[in-house]
Amino acid sequence: MKVINIGSLNLDYVYHVDHIIRPGETESAGDRNVFLGGKGINQSMALAKAGADVYHGGLIGEDGQPFLDACAEYGVHADYIRKIAVPTGHTIIQVDKNAQNSILLYGGANQMLTEEFVDEILADFEKGDILLLQNEVNLLPYIVDQAYEKGLQIALNPSPFNEKLEAVDMKKISIFLLNEVEGGQITGLTDPDEVLEKMREMFPHAKIVLTLGKDGAKYAEGDQVYEQPIFPVKAVDTTAAGDTFTGYFLAGLMEGMPIPEILKMSAKASSIAVTRNGAVPSIPYRSEVMEALKQK
Repeated sequence: MKVINIGSLNLDYVYHVDHIIRPGETESAGDRNVFLGGKGINQSMALAKAGADVYHGGLIGEDGQPFLDACAEYGVHADYIRKIAVPTGHTIIQVDKNAQNSILLYGGANQMLTEEFVDEILADFEKGDILLLQNEVNLLPYIVDQAYEKGLQIALNPSPFNEKLEAVDMKKISIFLLNEVEGGQITGLTDPDEVLEKMREMFPHAKIVLTLGKDGAKYAEGDQVYEQPIFPVKAVDTTAAGDTFTGYFLAGLMEGMPIPEILKMSAKASSIAVTRNGAVPSIPYRSEVMEALKQK
């Protein structure tokens, strides 16, 4: 089983601030760092670091060479990453003293996918393989429809949640990986238990992973429901927490691990990631996660 992630590649400009800036306010940043990010490549890196065989598909500009270098370093297959004459997508991220963040996203090359390129990517994958998607690239409805016709398992992290997702046939999604805000936006509910129950009613054939921040995570599939608490740590940057969880969860699923073990591994990986700055650099390797799980 292989996983192909057609997702974003962003250069993250991270500014550390006392508090998230308010309208009309000018604030001095403590420092600035540039990291490789984008929900797409973050999740591919998490998959690779978790030991999965992952291919990434997407577009970068001439300024995007560091992504190809990172794929080679971390073990992500970059066969389907192409350079075009459009700047690489980027984000401006504020991280406050409590490790909370706000993110301004510029799509750039991420919004330039063509149907021909999507078809070229999907041609090399077959029934049973996993397609991972987020909402930071264009053509999402087309990608879902084509992958569904080929019998791929489609995993969707519906982030950022916006009107573009209305055109996606959610009934074709095999695995939902979402936080409580996104779950609320899909169901119209706010209580996590009610959100999960409604998701189960709306998508009875799907696996549903609902992350709840400090309250851990919940999983539902058919009549099965599991809960996973967090591993308490002192967070410094939560940027890649959800992406780390997603990558580790899918890696465990591909290996056929029991769901409770997958959830525990994913939660531990996320707890390590939030203690470090940046997105891709913060994601731990599988060996580190498993060693940490052995410790009391």
